[in-house]
Amino acid sequence: MIRRILLPILALAALATAAPAQSVKPDDDPLARLLFDPQLVLKFASELSLQAAQRTSIVNSIKAAQGEILDRQLELAERHHELVKTMEALRVDEAAALAQADRLMDLEREMKRSQLQLLIRIKNALTQRQQDQLRELRKAAAKMGQGETDARIEALKQSAVP
Repeated sequence: MIRRILLPILALAALATAAPAQSVKPDDDPLARLLFDPQLVLKFASELSLQAAQRTSIVNSIKAAQGEILDRQLELAERHHELVKTMEALRVDEAAALAQADRLMDLEREMKRSQLQLLIRIKNALTQRQQDQLRELRKAAAKMGQGETDARIEALKQSAVP
């Protein structure tokens, strides 16, 4: 019985803590087609001709988001531990368990919001031309597969030069 309740909650917590490290594939999510992975933007900064102010803005946004997300991940781990302790009881206080689960889900929502905010800020820092270039780079990278070598990256860089 406890496993049926605890496993989905543990899965949610695991997904929430793994979310920052994951990269959504543009084919899987309509929003991913419209937004840009921070690593991709920084990897091709010179090919995109990022201005100093753009790069500074993007890097500062990344740093701020990482700090917020880390704080939430740490709090999420604490709240998760509390929920596990509550669930270990022979008779679970339903109201307390649900309140703790609500706090966990609120933290997950806040983490996702911070991630989306970062992606929006990155997009807003880029010109239309830069966004178009990134879409092309992303397509080329997808065709080459995920296991990119330095040679593949160089080939992408060369194809990105107008």
